[in-house]
Amino acid sequence: MNLVSQMGDNTAAAGNVADAISFNQTQDGYLSQVNNALDRMSELAVQAQDVTKSSSDRTLYNNEFNTLANYVNNVSTQNFNGVSLFNGNDLNVTVTSDAATYTNKGVDLTASVYHGLASETLTTTSGALAALGDVTNAISQLASDRANVGANIETLTDYSNQLGTLNNNLSAANSQIMDVDVAQESTNYAKENILVQTGTAMLAQANSLPQIALKLLQ
Repeated sequence: MNLVSQMGDNTAAAGNVADAISFNQTQDGYLSQVNNALDRMSELAVQAQDVTKSSSDRTLYNNEFNTLANYVNNVSTQNFNGVSLFNGNDLNVTVTSDAATYTNKGVDLTASVYHGLASETLTTTSGALAALGDVTNAISQLASDRANVGANIETLTDYSNQLGTLNNNLSAANSQIMDVDVAQESTNYAKENILVQTGTAMLAQANSLPQIALKLLQ
């Protein structure tokens, strides 16, 4: 019964781990799109520094830049089943049947390195140069954040595999205790069946002996 109980706890922990993996995969999907946005913002910041571009050209670059910056800020508000994906909070994921936890590192898209991009302007070459530096810093931070998400997924996958292996071993141990040895019990059944049939035949023979003796007396 203890083995069955632990198997149930392991299954519950495996469910927690699977949900945490999905959480991180969702994060990485969003961050991949943020990465594309930052790459484009970097290109725009470089193009806006072109001295042959007019003010109207830079205004167009600035409009696209601000739209992408607002997209990054909007991503920071997304959630997974009501839990914020990008508020930067670490999450303690239960990964074993005895309630041991793994600290799932958070990602903070509300940090100034990301949110500050919405205040940049590409309407001047100096502004575009400053924006380029800030976008570069954001890309560097994003690389670090995605590395943490990747580490979370890898570690949680290891815990998931560990729980699966443990449940297989516990199931085998439980089977050893609870399940019948089919070959042995089949042999025992055949043996007992033969004994019953032999006993029945002997009883029938014993019942017929008095009748034979009576006929001899007659």
